[in-house]
Amino acid sequence: MSSGGRSLAQRSIALANFPGTWMTPSESMVYRVVPKCACSTIGQIMYYSDHGRFFDGDIHDAKTGLHKWALENSQQPIRDNVLAHKSFAFTCVRNPYTRILSSFFDKICGVQRSGNYYRGNLVPQLIQKYGIDVGNPADGLAFDQIKSFRRFLLFACDTIRWRKPMEPDIHWSAMSGHIGTFIANGGRYDHIFWTEKFDDGMQAVLDRTDRPHAIDLATIPRFNESEGHGPKRLHPVEDYFDDLSMHLVYEIYKRDFRLFKYDFENPANKMPVGEIDLDEVHAKLGQ
Repeated sequence: MSSGGRSLAQRSIALANFPGTWMTPSESMVYRVVPKCACSTIGQIMYYSDHGRFFDGDIHDAKTGLHKWALENSQQPIRDNVLAHKSFAFTCVRNPYTRILSSFFDKICGVQRSGNYYRGNLVPQLIQKYGIDVGNPADGLAFDQIKSFRRFLLFACDTIRWRKPMEPDIHWSAMSGHIGTFIANGGRYDHIFWTEKFDDGMQAVLDRTDRPHAIDLATIPRFNESEGHGPKRLHPVEDYFDDLSMHLVYEIYKRDFRLFKYDFENPANKMPVGEIDLDEVHAKLGQ
Protein backbone atom coordinates (compact mmCIF):
# COMPACT_ATOMS: atom_id res chain seq x y z
CA MET A 1 0.00 0.00 0.00
CA SER A 2 1.15 3.53 -0.68
CA SER A 3 1.24 6.29 1.88
CA GLY A 4 -2.27 7.16 2.92
CA GLY A 5 -3.32 3.51 2.76
CA ARG A 6 -4.53 3.53 -0.86
CA SER A 7 -3.17 1.41 -3.69
CA LEU A 8 -2.00 2.90 -6.98
CA ALA A 9 -5.13 1.53 -8.67
CA GLN A 10 -7.37 3.17 -6.08
CA ARG A 11 -5.64 6.50 -6.51
CA SER A 12 -5.91 6.24 -10.30
CA ILE A 13 -9.65 5.66 -10.03
CA ALA A 14 -10.02 8.60 -7.65
CA LEU A 15 -8.24 10.85 -10.17
CA ALA A 16 -10.05 9.63 -13.30
CA ASN A 17 -11.39 12.59 -15.23
CA PHE A 18 -14.14 12.65 -17.85
CA PRO A 19 -14.15 16.13 -19.41
CA GLY A 20 -17.01 16.89 -21.76
CA THR A 21 -19.22 14.17 -20.27
CA TRP A 22 -22.91 14.73 -19.54
CA MET A 23 -25.26 12.38 -17.69
CA THR A 24 -28.99 12.47 -16.97
CA PRO A 25 -29.81 12.81 -13.25
CA SER A 26 -31.73 9.52 -13.50
CA GLU A 27 -28.49 7.98 -14.86
CA SER A 28 -30.37 6.58 -17.83
CA MET A 29 -27.59 7.59 -20.23
CA VAL A 30 -24.09 9.04 -20.39
CA TYR A 31 -22.95 11.18 -23.33
CA ARG A 32 -19.48 12.37 -24.29
CA VAL A 33 -19.96 15.74 -25.97
CA VAL A 34 -18.15 16.33 -29.27
CA PRO A 35 -18.45 19.98 -30.37
CA LYS A 36 -20.12 20.64 -33.73
CA CYS A 37 -21.74 17.17 -33.72
CA ALA A 38 -25.41 17.82 -32.84
CA CYS A 39 -24.52 18.28 -29.17
CA SER A 40 -27.24 20.90 -28.55
CA THR A 41 -29.98 18.59 -29.82
CA ILE A 42 -28.61 15.59 -27.92
CA GLY A 43 -28.35 17.60 -24.70
CA GLN A 44 -31.94 18.80 -25.04
CA ILE A 45 -33.14 15.24 -25.66
CA MET A 46 -31.35 14.11 -22.51
CA TYR A 47 -32.88 16.99 -20.55
CA TYR A 48 -36.37 16.23 -21.86
CA SER A 49 -36.00 12.53 -21.12
CA ASP A 50 -35.65 13.28 -17.39
CA HIS A 51 -37.88 16.36 -17.02
CA GLY A 52 -40.56 16.09 -19.71
CA ARG A 53 -39.67 19.53 -21.10
CA PHE A 54 -36.81 21.19 -22.91
CA PHE A 55 -34.34 23.52 -21.24
CA ASP A 56 -35.32 27.14 -21.86
CA GLY A 57 -32.20 28.42 -23.57
CA ASP A 58 -28.93 27.01 -24.84
CA ILE A 59 -28.43 23.63 -23.15
CA HIS A 60 -24.72 24.45 -22.78
CA ASP A 61 -25.75 27.14 -20.27
CA ALA A 62 -27.76 24.76 -18.07
CA LYS A 63 -26.34 24.52 -14.54
CA THR A 64 -29.06 22.20 -13.26
CA GLY A 65 -31.12 19.37 -14.77
CA LEU A 66 -28.11 17.56 -16.23
CA HIS A 67 -24.92 16.29 -14.69
CA LYS A 68 -21.97 17.86 -16.48
CA TRP A 69 -18.32 17.25 -15.77
CA ALA A 70 -17.75 21.03 -15.77
CA LEU A 71 -19.99 21.29 -12.68
CA GLU A 72 -18.01 20.31 -9.60
CA ASN A 73 -20.92 18.58 -7.87
CA SER A 74 -21.48 16.40 -10.94
CA GLN A 75 -17.97 15.01 -11.16
CA GLN A 76 -18.21 12.26 -8.58
CA PRO A 77 -21.58 10.91 -9.79
CA ILE A 78 -20.23 10.84 -13.36
CA ARG A 79 -16.96 9.23 -12.29
CA ASP A 80 -18.72 6.53 -10.25
CA ASN A 81 -21.13 5.78 -13.07
CA VAL A 82 -18.62 5.66 -15.91
CA LEU A 83 -16.04 3.55 -14.09
CA ALA A 84 -18.70 1.01 -13.12
CA HIS A 85 -20.34 1.29 -16.58
CA LYS A 86 -23.73 1.60 -14.93
CA SER A 87 -25.42 3.39 -17.83
CA PHE A 88 -25.59 3.31 -21.62
CA ALA A 89 -22.69 5.46 -22.87
CA PHE A 90 -22.60 7.01 -26.32
CA THR A 91 -21.30 9.81 -28.50
CA CYS A 92 -21.90 11.27 -31.96
CA VAL A 93 -19.49 12.14 -34.80
CA ARG A 94 -19.60 14.18 -38.02
CA ASN A 95 -17.84 14.30 -41.35
CA PRO A 96 -14.54 16.18 -40.79
CA TYR A 97 -15.01 18.30 -43.92
CA THR A 98 -18.41 19.66 -42.90
CA ARG A 99 -17.37 19.94 -39.25
CA ILE A 100 -14.38 22.20 -39.93
CA LEU A 101 -16.48 24.29 -42.34
CA SER A 102 -19.15 24.70 -39.67
CA SER A 103 -16.50 25.77 -37.17
CA PHE A 104 -15.26 28.44 -39.58
CA PHE A 105 -18.65 29.97 -40.30
CA ASP A 106 -19.84 29.79 -36.68
CA LYS A 107 -16.75 30.53 -34.59
CA ILE A 108 -14.65 32.68 -36.92
CA CYS A 109 -17.17 34.53 -39.12
CA GLY A 110 -20.07 34.61 -36.68
CA VAL A 111 -20.96 37.02 -33.92
CA GLN A 112 -21.69 35.02 -30.78
CA ARG A 113 -24.55 35.32 -28.29
CA SER A 114 -22.47 37.80 -26.29
CA GLY A 115 -22.55 40.20 -29.23
CA ASN A 116 -18.80 39.80 -29.75
CA TYR A 117 -16.64 37.65 -31.97
CA TYR A 118 -15.58 34.27 -30.59
CA ARG A 119 -12.75 34.40 -28.04
CA GLY A 120 -12.47 38.17 -27.99
CA ASN A 121 -9.42 39.23 -29.99
CA LEU A 122 -9.03 35.95 -31.91
CA VAL A 123 -10.63 37.23 -35.12
CA PRO A 124 -8.54 40.46 -35.29
CA GLN A 125 -5.41 38.34 -34.75
CA LEU A 126 -6.38 36.02 -37.58
CA ILE A 127 -7.08 38.93 -39.91
CA GLN A 128 -3.65 40.35 -39.14
CA LYS A 129 -1.55 37.16 -39.15
CA TYR A 130 -3.31 34.97 -41.70
CA GLY A 131 -5.20 37.47 -43.85
CA ILE A 132 -8.57 35.91 -43.02
CA ASP A 133 -11.48 38.13 -44.08
CA VAL A 134 -14.82 37.65 -42.29
CA GLY A 135 -16.75 40.42 -44.02
CA ASN A 136 -18.44 43.48 -42.63
CA PRO A 137 -22.11 43.74 -41.58
CA ALA A 138 -22.25 47.15 -43.28
CA ASP A 139 -21.76 45.58 -46.72
CA GLY A 140 -23.78 42.41 -46.09
CA LEU A 141 -20.82 40.29 -44.95
CA ALA A 142 -19.56 39.95 -48.51
CA PHE A 143 -16.12 38.34 -48.72
CA ASP A 144 -14.29 35.57 -50.57
CA GLN A 145 -15.44 32.62 -48.47
CA ILE A 146 -13.24 30.02 -50.17
CA LYS A 147 -10.03 32.07 -49.90
CA SER A 148 -10.70 32.95 -46.25
CA PHE A 149 -11.64 29.41 -45.28
CA ARG A 150 -8.43 27.99 -46.77
CA ARG A 151 -6.40 30.50 -44.78
CA PHE A 152 -8.35 29.56 -41.64
CA LEU A 153 -7.46 25.94 -42.34
CA LEU A 154 -3.76 26.86 -42.23
CA PHE A 155 -4.37 28.48 -38.85
CA ALA A 156 -6.33 25.48 -37.51
CA CYS A 157 -3.56 23.15 -38.67
CA ASP A 158 -0.92 25.29 -36.93
CA THR A 159 -2.86 25.18 -33.65
CA ILE A 160 -3.19 21.39 -33.77
CA ARG A 161 0.28 20.48 -35.06
CA TRP A 162 2.38 23.16 -33.33
CA ARG A 163 -0.02 24.55 -30.65
CA LYS A 164 0.77 27.99 -32.06
CA PRO A 165 -0.32 30.78 -32.16
CA MET A 166 -2.72 29.23 -29.60
CA GLU A 167 -3.85 25.90 -28.19
CA PRO A 168 -6.25 24.04 -30.50
CA ASP A 169 -9.87 24.98 -29.94
CA ILE A 170 -12.37 22.30 -28.95
CA HIS A 171 -14.55 23.13 -31.98
CA TRP A 172 -11.91 22.18 -34.53
CA SER A 173 -9.68 19.75 -32.63
CA ALA A 174 -10.05 16.15 -33.76
CA MET A 175 -13.11 14.18 -32.69
CA SER A 176 -10.90 11.23 -31.82
CA GLY A 177 -9.16 13.40 -29.22
CA HIS A 178 -12.43 14.25 -27.49
CA ILE A 179 -13.71 10.70 -27.68
CA GLY A 180 -10.41 9.18 -26.60
CA THR A 181 -10.26 10.90 -23.20
CA PHE A 182 -13.37 9.00 -22.12
CA ILE A 183 -11.77 5.67 -23.05
CA ALA A 184 -8.28 6.42 -21.74
CA ASN A 185 -9.66 7.25 -18.28
CA GLY A 186 -11.67 4.07 -17.93
CA GLY A 187 -14.93 4.58 -19.84
CA ARG A 188 -16.41 2.41 -22.55
CA TYR A 189 -18.88 3.38 -25.26
CA ASP A 190 -21.91 1.29 -26.07
CA HIS A 191 -22.72 3.24 -29.22
CA ILE A 192 -21.15 5.81 -31.56
CA PHE A 193 -23.35 7.19 -34.32
CA TRP A 194 -23.16 9.69 -37.17
CA THR A 195 -24.72 13.15 -37.24
CA GLU A 196 -25.56 12.43 -40.89
CA LYS A 197 -27.81 9.55 -39.75
CA PHE A 198 -28.96 11.25 -36.59
CA ASP A 199 -32.48 9.83 -36.25
CA ASP A 200 -31.31 6.24 -36.69
CA GLY A 201 -28.41 6.71 -34.30
CA MET A 202 -30.33 8.51 -31.57
CA GLN A 203 -33.22 6.06 -31.83
CA ALA A 204 -30.77 3.25 -31.12
CA VAL A 205 -29.82 5.05 -27.89
CA LEU A 206 -33.47 5.51 -26.90
CA ASP A 207 -34.28 1.88 -27.70
CA ARG A 208 -31.59 0.69 -25.30
CA THR A 209 -32.33 3.00 -22.35
CA ASP A 210 -35.15 3.35 -19.82
CA ARG A 211 -36.20 6.95 -19.24
CA PRO A 212 -38.72 8.78 -17.03
CA HIS A 213 -40.29 10.43 -20.12
CA ALA A 214 -40.97 8.98 -23.56
CA ILE A 215 -39.45 10.70 -26.60
CA ASP A 216 -40.72 10.76 -30.17
CA LEU A 217 -37.78 11.77 -32.33
CA ALA A 218 -40.07 12.71 -35.20
CA THR A 219 -41.44 15.61 -33.15
CA ILE A 220 -38.18 16.78 -31.55
CA PRO A 221 -36.88 20.05 -33.01
CA ARG A 222 -33.23 20.38 -34.01
CA PHE A 223 -31.48 22.76 -31.62
CA ASN A 224 -28.82 24.34 -33.82
CA GLU A 225 -27.55 27.01 -31.43
CA SER A 226 -24.92 28.21 -33.91
CA GLU A 227 -27.39 28.80 -36.73
CA GLY A 228 -27.56 32.44 -37.77
CA HIS A 229 -24.30 33.43 -36.03
CA GLY A 230 -22.39 33.84 -39.25
CA PRO A 231 -22.84 34.35 -42.99
CA LYS A 232 -24.59 31.74 -45.11
CA ARG A 233 -22.32 29.25 -46.86
CA LEU A 234 -22.49 30.15 -50.55
CA HIS A 235 -20.80 27.16 -52.19
CA PRO A 236 -20.95 23.36 -52.12
CA VAL A 237 -18.67 21.76 -49.52
CA GLU A 238 -16.26 20.39 -52.13
CA ASP A 239 -15.55 23.89 -53.55
CA TYR A 240 -13.79 24.92 -50.33
CA PHE A 241 -11.21 22.12 -50.57
CA ASP A 242 -8.47 22.04 -53.19
CA ASP A 243 -5.64 19.50 -53.13
CA LEU A 244 -3.66 21.40 -50.49
CA SER A 245 -6.73 21.89 -48.29
CA MET A 246 -7.56 18.18 -48.52
CA HIS A 247 -3.99 17.35 -47.53
CA LEU A 248 -4.20 19.64 -44.49
CA VAL A 249 -7.57 18.16 -43.47
CA TYR A 250 -6.14 14.66 -43.69
CA GLU A 251 -3.11 15.65 -41.62
CA ILE A 252 -5.41 16.96 -38.88
CA TYR A 253 -8.21 14.39 -39.02
CA LYS A 254 -6.80 11.14 -40.44
CA ARG A 255 -7.82 9.14 -37.35
CA ASP A 256 -11.32 10.61 -37.57
CA PHE A 257 -11.66 9.56 -41.21
CA ARG A 258 -10.36 6.06 -40.50
CA LEU A 259 -12.13 5.27 -37.23
CA PHE A 260 -15.50 6.81 -38.05
CA LYS A 261 -15.51 5.63 -41.69
CA TYR A 262 -15.77 8.87 -43.63
CA ASP A 263 -14.70 9.40 -47.23
CA PHE A 264 -11.49 11.42 -47.37
CA GLU A 265 -11.19 11.17 -51.15
CA ASN A 266 -14.47 12.97 -51.87
CA PRO A 267 -15.40 16.09 -49.85
CA ALA A 268 -18.76 16.11 -51.65
CA ASN A 269 -19.74 12.84 -49.95
CA LYS A 270 -20.69 13.66 -46.37
CA MET A 271 -22.05 10.17 -45.66
CA PRO A 272 -20.04 7.39 -43.98
CA VAL A 273 -18.72 4.60 -46.20
CA GLY A 274 -18.50 1.81 -43.61
CA GLU A 275 -19.61 0.73 -40.16
CA ILE A 276 -17.91 1.99 -36.98
CA ASP A 277 -16.06 -0.81 -35.19
CA LEU A 278 -16.37 -0.09 -31.46
CA ASP A 279 -13.61 -2.55 -30.57
CA GLU A 280 -11.26 -0.81 -32.99
CA VAL A 281 -12.16 2.61 -31.55
CA HIS A 282 -11.46 1.42 -28.00
CA ALA A 283 -8.21 -0.26 -29.00
CA LYS A 284 -6.87 2.72 -30.99
CA LEU A 285 -8.00 5.50 -28.62
CA GLY A 286 -7.55 3.82 -25.26
CA GLN A 287 -3.80 4.10 -25.13
